[in-house]
Amino acid sequence: QLQLVESGGGSVQPGESLKLSCGASGVTLDDYAIGWFRQAPGKEREGVACISSNNGAIQYDGSVKGRFTISRDNTKITVYLQMNSLKPEDTGVYYCAARADAYCSVYIPTYAFDNWGQGTQVTVSS
Repeated sequence: QLQLVESGGGSVQPGESLKLSCGASGVTLDDYAIGWFRQAPGKEREGVACISSNNGAIQYDGSVKGRFTISRDNTKITVYLQMNSLKPEDTGVYYCAARADAYCSVYIPTYAFDNWGQGTQVTVSS
């Protein structure tokens, strides 16, 4: 069981950027498909970005495509979510999740991910 930890959340104004990090205490995440999800108050958790483990294929939800970038660092220990041009509707708790499978998609249901972090709050407001 991975103990995932997210960091990097905060409060920013519209148009600004944040970079979230997801790690598991030095454990390599290279064998896991990693997804970033967010949950706004009163709404269901939704997938925003996903990176597969084998070929590194990446998928984004349409609402963040072109603004968010998911990536793995060279050591394969950390997965990042670079968020640019943030909008108020990006506000929510952001979670990273891992599944012991090569394939990742933002449309895979949350129950298919075995390991979750505790979440980090992102607030975008003027």
